[in-house]
Amino acid sequence: MAKDVDLTSREWSDIVFEGRNKEYGAYVLRINSKRRHLKAFIFTVIGLLIIGIAVSSYLSVQAYIAEREASITDQLDQQLVELADQAEEEPEEEIQEKIEMPEPEALPEEILNTVKVTELLISKDEDVKAEDEIKTQDELKETETAFGATDFDKGTDDRNVVREYKNEVIVEEKKPEPEQVFTAVEQMPQFPGGDAALMKFLSSNINYPQVAMENGVQGRVIVQFVVTKNGSVGEVKVIRSVDRDLDKEAIRLCKSLPKFIPGKMNGQAVNVWYTLPITFKLQGLN
Repeated sequence: MAKDVDLTSREWSDIVFEGRNKEYGAYVLRINSKRRHLKAFIFTVIGLLIIGIAVSSYLSVQAYIAEREASITDQLDQQLVELADQAEEEPEEEIQEKIEMPEPEALPEEILNTVKVTELLISKDEDVKAEDEIKTQDELKETETAFGATDFDKGTDDRNVVREYKNEVIVEEKKPEPEQVFTAVEQMPQFPGGDAALMKFLSSNINYPQVAMENGVQGRVIVQFVVTKNGSVGEVKVIRSVDRDLDKEAIRLCKSLPKFIPGKMNGQAVNVWYTLPITFKLQGLN
């Protein structure tokens, strides 16, 4: 077979399929193989061109972003250098002038008006100053202003105000400490009429939750509550839960209890924790 024979040419395909069924499919595939190869080549070249353009665009954008970031960084560095130079050139006196420190205001009640008491001293006429006015004894008796080494009339004449202000003591109000609640005392709280009366009150006033009744929920809820000094029921909490609805009903029932006989310690009524089991039981269920 010659090397220059084109196996995909139509003439060669006619020779190979001479006398055979050309409609079967292999003949069509063979004569169209050159067209398929050409399409594949064209699509490959186009794909490579698209990829190359995309990569080139991406690299151009990244280069532009990097250039902008470098430019912005240079501008910021330049501004920081200029600000540092200005801060070094600005004198410290000007900086101190810009910082205005508020002067503490003196309360007028802290300063009394005073009248200068001039000591008698024999001097020559030319040595006496005009402001050294000597006040007579009558003037000093009539005034209620305090005596001092100088004249001062910008304060107050009320000495009691100054004295009360200087002696003022700020007393912080202490919050009352919570009263202690005992768990066991010499004489525990008692329900009027005893435990039998307590059980009767519970059975007469209990309201079985409808949802729990429909679902057949029952059990014993154990609650604790504080019997205060005056016998009333204080804080109530569940220490053994059965069901949320049953717990709520047990808490409501405890809060509706009448006053107890309060517990006592050393003869004094005190707050005491009281534990009470409340049983929820449906008839016909074990």
